[in-house]
Amino acid sequence: MAATTENSGKELYGLDSESKQMVIDMIGQLKKRLLVREKILEWDKNEVFPEDTLRKLLGPDIGLQLLMIPETYGGMGGGARDSCDITREMSKICLGITTAFFALQLGADPLIVGGTEAQKAKWLGAIAEREALVAYAVTEPDAGSNVAAIKTKADPVKNEAGDITGYRINGNKQFISSGAAADFITLLAKTPEGPTFFVIEKGTEGFTPGRSEEKHGIRASQTSALTFTDVLVPVENLIGGVPGKGLKQANQVFGYTRLMVASMGLGAGEAALNIVIPYARERIVSGSPLSEKQGYTHKLVVPHAVRLEAASAYIYEVAERLDSGEKDLQVEGSIAKFFATETADKCASDAIQALGGYGYISEFEVEKIKRDVKITCIYEGTSEVQQNIISTFRWKNTIKSKGEFYGSISAEMEKLHAAAGDIGCLSYGLAAKILNDTIMLVHSNKLTRKQYVMFALADMMTHVEVGASMARKAAAAAQAGDDAAEKLNTMSRIFANEVAQLVAQNVIKIIMGIGIFDKSAVTEFLDNTSYYELMNSYRDVINDMDTVADILFER
Repeated sequence: MAATTENSGKELYGLDSESKQMVIDMIGQLKKRLLVREKILEWDKNEVFPEDTLRKLLGPDIGLQLLMIPETYGGMGGGARDSCDITREMSKICLGITTAFFALQLGADPLIVGGTEAQKAKWLGAIAEREALVAYAVTEPDAGSNVAAIKTKADPVKNEAGDITGYRINGNKQFISSGAAADFITLLAKTPEGPTFFVIEKGTEGFTPGRSEEKHGIRASQTSALTFTDVLVPVENLIGGVPGKGLKQANQVFGYTRLMVASMGLGAGEAALNIVIPYARERIVSGSPLSEKQGYTHKLVVPHAVRLEAASAYIYEVAERLDSGEKDLQVEGSIAKFFATETADKCASDAIQALGGYGYISEFEVEKIKRDVKITCIYEGTSEVQQNIISTFRWKNTIKSKGEFYGSISAEMEKLHAAAGDIGCLSYGLAAKILNDTIMLVHSNKLTRKQYVMFALADMMTHVEVGASMARKAAAAAQAGDDAAEKLNTMSRIFANEVAQLVAQNVIKIIMGIGIFDKSAVTEFLDNTSYYELMNSYRDVINDMDTVADILFER
């Protein structure tokens, strides 16, 4: 079923709850059969890309790839929320396997967003019916995440009548997941009209995959360089049939695929906590379990559990917007990826610390999670690329709307506080207001030329927007009488304190660190923005952490 209706009455694209649960249950079964712990650790240790196992996931008995193929072309018609759920669950098993599966989804996306009906029927049908592996070939050695800077060329080939019959492609691609194994790839190359996506089949003359790279993590995935030497591609393989549309198609894809990477980080972070929390209940130190010690719970576990919950709130809020038909959510995809993956990376690092010497041993798995999860901060655009996107677009939006963008969040949080009580909304709203004022100050003083200043703004923007989502989720749970309401309300207050701390720190970093404002100007700005009220977010935060620890560790 490719259209569902939520309790709100809103029609959303995606699976019905029964179909989704069936797929999630199937992933649970895969963990017991094809993706057992012993195999996962063996593939990681020996750097094995288990192509046969991956193809079994796509075979008629499982057909996991059907989730993301529209029903018209033989799939199940899953939406963004469904893909987030499945990606999240698979990432709890192994990020290497998830990366290989994600490569298939990513490779298909240019066809889904830009292909002609004939192309979709042929190539999406090949994924659905013939279990084809697909790769997404965009990244280049010198261009990195800057898709506009690619050098791979596609020169038109014409017949005697002057009609274009195909394109001859020359160039190189780098870091392509499943690139050597894929049955076909979707490749971005420069035509005279601009960047354009093409489909290239495995075995095409002049298309040469390189060796699989040796990697720090995600060793169960294959990563290869690809070389194209006079590769002749028929004009029918130009995705969409019109050259020069590739950049737009790539940006459409990013809003969705970066959300999937965020879900990968979320699942990996949760997998780390699922190891650390039971360990703490059993490990006795100085006569009591680690789960009773604030130095363990409040430093190494609770903050990460709170951030992962906030990441989940934001990811699924964006996914729901995509499933409702919104298209231009590139910035939201960047915020989701930036926050969730950096959160997961820090969570995995502290998971090693939490297990002490055992954390450093492969048998306990958290060191593998740490090695694996780092790539989520890099591929599909590094965290720094995301910070550039977030700060640039939100700055321009704020100026264009005369402060309406974050002003509306601040007003919303004030109303939500009146309706839902103390769930951190006052701090979120105040942080949004101060962020607004800071953006205006940066703009009026031409500080947008300072990249470090823009990165500081990106951090503030990300936390404010994620925090607002967390507050909405907590309020909705309380209104619905959800059993998780107490945990979410408490976590939202804790995260509100973190948002307030970060905004306060970055405001000072900008206005004092840039060195152009005297003491009186700094004092005036802080007074006028109610900066000092942010400190109220600290009230009872340690008691709230105690409450969350009680819930997490079942004390």
